Amino acid sequence: MAKYVSIIMVMAGLAIFSSCADKGKSVPETTNIIIDNTTPKGKDYGAYLAGRVAHLRKDFNSAADYYMQSLKNDPNNSELLGRVYVILASQGRIDEAAQFAAASQKKGDTNNFTHIIIATADMKKGFYPQALNSLERMGGNPVYKEFITPLLSSWIYAGMGKPDKAIAALNNLNKDPAFKGLYHIQAGMIYDYFGKNAEAQKNYEVIINDETTEMSFRALQVITNFYIRTNQKDKAVALSQKYNDDKLLVDMLSNLAKQNEAANPNSTQAIIDSADIGYSDALFNIAANMRQIASGTDIAHIFACLSVYSNPNNELAKLMLADILESREMYADAIKLYDEIPQTSLTYNSVQIKKASDYVMMQDYEAAEILLQSLVEDNPNNFQINLDLGDVLRLREKYSESIPYYEKALKLMKKKDINTWVIYYALGISYEQSGNWPKAEETFKKALEISDNHYFVQNYLAYSWIRQGKNMDEAMSMIVDAYHQAPSDGHISDSLGWGLYRIGKYEDAVTYLEKASEYEPANALISDHLGDAYWQAGRKDEAVFQWKHTLKMKDDTKEVDMDKVKEKIKNGLKKPQILPHDEKQINELLQQLSSSEEETEDNSEAETK
Repeated sequence: MAKYVSIIMVMAGLAIFSSCADKGKSVPETTNIIIDNTTPKGKDYGAYLAGRVAHLRKDFNSAADYYMQSLKNDPNNSELLGRVYVILASQGRIDEAAQFAAASQKKGDTNNFTHIIIATADMKKGFYPQALNSLERMGGNPVYKEFITPLLSSWIYAGMGKPDKAIAALNNLNKDPAFKGLYHIQAGMIYDYFGKNAEAQKNYEVIINDETTEMSFRALQVITNFYIRTNQKDKAVALSQKYNDDKLLVDMLSNLAKQNEAANPNSTQAIIDSADIGYSDALFNIAANMRQIASGTDIAHIFACLSVYSNPNNELAKLMLADILESREMYADAIKLYDEIPQTSLTYNSVQIKKASDYVMMQDYEAAEILLQSLVEDNPNNFQINLDLGDVLRLREKYSESIPYYEKALKLMKKKDINTWVIYYALGISYEQSGNWPKAEETFKKALEISDNHYFVQNYLAYSWIRQGKNMDEAMSMIVDAYHQAPSDGHISDSLGWGLYRIGKYEDAVTYLEKASEYEPANALISDHLGDAYWQAGRKDEAVFQWKHTLKMKDDTKEVDMDKVKEKIKNGLKKPQILPHDEKQINELLQQLSSSEEETEDNSEAETK
């Protein structure tokens, strides 16, 4: 990992979505889309301003088009020229990006990425000498000499039909132990491409036999494909069955294993049947390594686009690119990429699950439900699909319908770990909302046990008890513990305050309900609770204000009876029945809270000083 950190640092001149291109100066790297406040020199500002608006809205294709229009009126604007080729590359418009990168070079742009874009476009056209020339013209940063250039130039030489030079170029990677796995998979692919099976197998098996070298899904695909084509199907089947995953990758691994078992060696085609595919894989590997570093997202974005351009059928590159788009909250764009994946793909189910997740992020729960329902019909024993469908149905408040899918997901889990509590928690909510409190209570207690008393579960279970007016001592103890874990969670402060209200501790209730209101000012239930506490504490004007405020808000909890709120505004509130509780225990809990608050204040004062 340290190797990749150093690589990222020397690539600080490449800020993909920043407002300017590198002109020989170091530009700080960023993963954010930044719009500057400067206006370029030129005659027409309209297209430029429209581009800035599109840029800000993450509509990068439109931004590029507007910027190019602006360049027609301001062709000598080198800053804007640099911005255009970067945005075009980020949208996979590599041929256009290469033209603007070449124009930018003529105006003195020394950004090494111009050479990579141009080399990739030349490689695609079969202009191998020109592509090599572009790579050789890059600056001397170690990342280019030790990492990028060896990978890319090796496949350019492969395209030229020069296996010895391809391996010689790649040998630079073999000098660094950090690149051991990458070297051997790429070398194996080059030998494989040229039909040098003995050399290919030797390199592939370094990866298989070295436990310190990670086996990627792509490497597994390529190596098992090689074994099948060389009449070693038993090795392919054994290798593909060796790896497993309980999460999203399980479908891809399972599908690959099934494909290998059914494969006919006589009709199995090579995966790497052109230098372009190898070059695309090299770009994908660069993107994958950059993606491991948070500050490398922008760079990974571009390399993933270059990879897809070099091989439009590179599904793993599309998945990575979609994942990057999702990290930028560009869910509709990610869905467009997923729609390009054919149903015959090993990745299809995994892609559809991701697509459904994007619908959820866009709050299009109906589309997510329709998609997941169709998937579960074809894959009834898929853990992730059952779990996601349960989540979507719960989000759509179809609680009773969600329960069977959660229950099946739990049965399908091969390994239950500490994170399993989340499923039990969601299932408990569905039981509770469906009116089956005994099952809900049992399930919440299971979630508490697994999660080591996570405050989400503590809060939900304890608040449910308070609403039912039972187990007050246990409920209050549980909520105080949750509050210690998450004192800034408005919902927990509300539960604590409401619990104190139900046992007649009105002044204390006001303290925590006010805090809850500060954290959640638009929450109708919290506002209603605070109004009740104010009234019982003798602060009647403030109570009426809170109740009126409640009427203006939407109640997502469906707990607030707005007619009763109107009645309270008109006639006030009677003294409620105080729930049974252990006064001594409650006072001890209040003392704990007081001591905790004082300690927090002391720490804050010390930090201020």
